[in-house]
Amino acid sequence: MAKFKTMKYTSVSWLLFFGLIIPSCLAYNVVNFGAKGDGKTDSTLAFLGAWSAACTSTSPSNVYIPQGTFLVRTLSFNGPCRARIEFRIDGMLIAPVDYNAIGKSEFWIMFYKVSELIVYGGTIDAKGDGYWSCRKGGGSCPQGARSIQFMWCNNVLLRGLKSLYSQRVHVGIGYSSNVRIEYVAIIAPSGSPNTDGIHVQNSRGVTIYGSNIKTGDDCVSIGSGSMNLWIEKVACGPGHGISIGSLGQVNNEPGVANVTVVNSVFTKTQNGVRIKSWARPSDGFAKNLNFRNLVMRNVGYPIIIDQNYCPDNSCPRQSSGVKVSEVTFKNVQGTSSTQAAIKFDCSPSNPCSGIKLQDIKLTFNDRLRRPAFAYCANARGSHGGTVIPKSCF
Repeated sequence: MAKFKTMKYTSVSWLLFFGLIIPSCLAYNVVNFGAKGDGKTDSTLAFLGAWSAACTSTSPSNVYIPQGTFLVRTLSFNGPCRARIEFRIDGMLIAPVDYNAIGKSEFWIMFYKVSELIVYGGTIDAKGDGYWSCRKGGGSCPQGARSIQFMWCNNVLLRGLKSLYSQRVHVGIGYSSNVRIEYVAIIAPSGSPNTDGIHVQNSRGVTIYGSNIKTGDDCVSIGSGSMNLWIEKVACGPGHGISIGSLGQVNNEPGVANVTVVNSVFTKTQNGVRIKSWARPSDGFAKNLNFRNLVMRNVGYPIIIDQNYCPDNSCPRQSSGVKVSEVTFKNVQGTSSTQAAIKFDCSPSNPCSGIKLQDIKLTFNDRLRRPAFAYCANARGSHGGTVIPKSCF
């Protein structure tokens, strides 16, 4: 297999590990542990058995899911393991139709404290529509499960996965480092609640590349404690855009720094690129953020900083303590479905600073041909090149 494209935030160890898929490794086929690809037989124990054998192997190993449809409940693949592992899916994993089967857990598939891991190919279908109906109906619903979660993992590649109909977040990354996600497809209806495509929290050195994300919430959401992220060639929509935050949920919160979003397309999303924080005291921050070479196609608020974030109208009604600084928007073009194509609604106690607008061309997609405008509150910055709508700095 060809070497992967080097991104800005990769390390030497990451490149050494991901130069090639693990060669000459021991194969542990889940069928040999009792799994059946008939879409009916519960294969959970067989998957866990194959993982245990691979994880305790002193040689590089492969957990192999062949073609077929495998019904599995909650899977916790725990480490640390003794050698590198490839988890290869050629078939499909499906969750039980009863959403309670996985919905009472925080996750459906979890990799915990596993380093030097490749998860490759295949489809996972969490059957989330029943859970969404429960949520929308106001019934007594479980907390809901993330489809696949990486916690305390280092040197991870997730490649070629298709994730369908997650109950909540499709792919979660927490307390992990040197993670690359590439060529994934994420699909959920636009009205499915909280179905973020990829959520990153308290992690460093994460790359998201060449992926197509259609969902009911953020295509990519970046939570507190996340640093050195590179997001490139993402097709986002439907969804809520690519968001940093929401930040400021607690007083003592780690910040977000060094995030780049580049060469991506947003289609009919609620927002484009967004920074959002609650209006309450916090020592958090968001700094050194770069958004470049982006195309907006009928997007609500293509460029937005919202420090009065309040999705459910139960707001703290204070002033955001999150400090937003050194944010660059360069070569962002396309159409906005709202007249405020650029919106900077910043904190009066911590005004946004160091915002740069360069080579922006956003028009209002309006039958009456009204012009787009930029809105600024408590925002300080500069502009260069052609900026349409006219900068409000």
